[in-house]
Amino acid sequence: MRAALLQLTSSDDPVENLAVVRAWMGDAAADGAEIILTPEVTNCVSTSRTHQRAVLNHESDDPTLAALRAEAERLGVWLLIGSLALKTHDPDGRFANRSFLIGDDGAIRARYDKIHMFDVDVSPEETYRESDGFRPGTRAVLSDTPWGKMGLSICYDVRFPHLYRRLAQAGAEILTVPAAFSHVTGAAHWQSLLRARAIETGCFVLAPAQTGTHTASRGQARRTHGHSLVIGPWGEVIADGGTEAGIITVDLDLSEVAQARRRVPSLRHDRDFDGP
Repeated sequence: MRAALLQLTSSDDPVENLAVVRAWMGDAAADGAEIILTPEVTNCVSTSRTHQRAVLNHESDDPTLAALRAEAERLGVWLLIGSLALKTHDPDGRFANRSFLIGDDGAIRARYDKIHMFDVDVSPEETYRESDGFRPGTRAVLSDTPWGKMGLSICYDVRFPHLYRRLAQAGAEILTVPAAFSHVTGAAHWQSLLRARAIETGCFVLAPAQTGTHTASRGQARRTHGHSLVIGPWGEVIADGGTEAGIITVDLDLSEVAQARRRVPSLRHDRDFDGP
C-alpha cells in the first residue's frame, strides 16, 4: 500500500484550497500513490461562523467534494478527504465536520461525522468551542478498502481510546486521524496520542495534518501544529511531515498488523470488572 499524506496550510477560501489539493493529488499519483489523504477541514480553516456561513455548502452541492471525487476517478486513486466543513439542515444551523472515503471510481465509500467536539480552554488566549458551530456525529465508521478495513476518525477523537478499540475489534487494520491540531496541544500530545492508539490497537495510523498559520479574511487566524504522522502497528514512527506544507509518501506492509497482534494479542484480552 503506497499512501500519500497531504500536509496543508489551508486558508478560509475553499476555491484557493481546492486548487492546491488537486495539484498535489496529481503529484502524489504520479509518484505512485494508491491512496491519498488530506487533513481536517481541507476546504476551509476559519474561526468565523459568519464567514463559514457565507462560503460553505451542503454536501449535495459542495464544489470541493464534487471536484475531488472527479479527480480521484481521473487519477485512479483512493482518497480520504480528512474532512470538509459543510452546512446541514439542522434547525440550529450548525455545520458538520465530515470525513469522506472516496474509491478510485469517484464513489463515496464511507462518511464519518466527527463525534468529539473540541471545547477546551488551552489558555486564556486560546479557547475553542467547536460545538457552538458544529454538531457532533453519533456513529463510528469502518469501511473496506483494497488493503484492509479502515476506521475513520477526526482530530480530537484521538483523545478517546475506546473509539479506536471498538474499531479495531470490529476489524480495522488502518486508522485515519486527519487533524487541524492546536499548535500548543500538538507540541505536547500529538505524537504520544497517535502512538498510543497504534500500540493499543495494533493498527497502522495515518494522520494527515494542517500546519502553520492559516490566512483568514475574517476572524482570528489559526495556527496548527503540522507533523503529519504515519505510525506502525508496533508504535514506531514511520514518517513525520515536520512543519512545512508538502506531501509525505510511505509504503506500508499490512501484514505487519497481524504480526503485531500475534505478539501482543491485547484486543482479545478484555475482561469485565466491577467498580469504581
